[in-house]
Amino acid sequence: MKPTGKPKAKAPEFNALLAARGFRLTPQRERVYGILLETRDHPTAEQVFLRAKQTMPEISMATVYNCLGALMECHLVREVNLDRGAKRYCPNMSEHLHFYCDECGGVYDIQYAASTRKTEFGLPKGFRATAYEVSIHGSCSDCAARSRRPGRTRRAAAKPSRPAPAR
Repeated sequence: MKPTGKPKAKAPEFNALLAARGFRLTPQRERVYGILLETRDHPTAEQVFLRAKQTMPEISMATVYNCLGALMECHLVREVNLDRGAKRYCPNMSEHLHFYCDECGGVYDIQYAASTRKTEFGLPKGFRATAYEVSIHGSCSDCAARSRRPGRTRRAAAKPSRPAPAR
C-alpha cells in the first residue's frame, strides 16, 4: 500500500509536544516524523534519510539523527533494536511487541491484550521490570505463503528488497 501524500502530524499538538521539551517545530523534524507515520515500516535512520532526501534534498544524515533524537526525547518515536541490525524507529508509542520476518526483514507491530502484561518471566528476587522489549521472529504471511509453494527454497535472514507492508 503506497502512501497517499505527505501526512503531517497535527501541527498544534506536534508543536506543543516539541515545545514541552524545549524543541522548535522545524520543517526537517516535521518531515522526519511524517516519514515515520507514512508507512510505519520501522525504517532505519538511513532509510529515513533516503526518503527525506526525495522531497528535501538539502537534509543531511546528521539532521536526520538529530530529528530522531528530538522525537524520541519528546516520546513521539521509539528505537527498536533487533539483534545486531541497525536501529529502527517506530512511531507507535502504545505498548506492543515486534514481529521480525527472518526472510524479508520486515518489522511488524503486534498488539497484545492488557491481561498479557502480567509479569511471569521469573525475574530474580528483588528485580522489578519497568518495561518490556519483546521481539518475535519468524516468517510474515507473504514470505510464509511463498515458502509453501512447490520448488521454492527458503532464504535465510535476507535483507529486505522492498518495504514491509503497511501496519
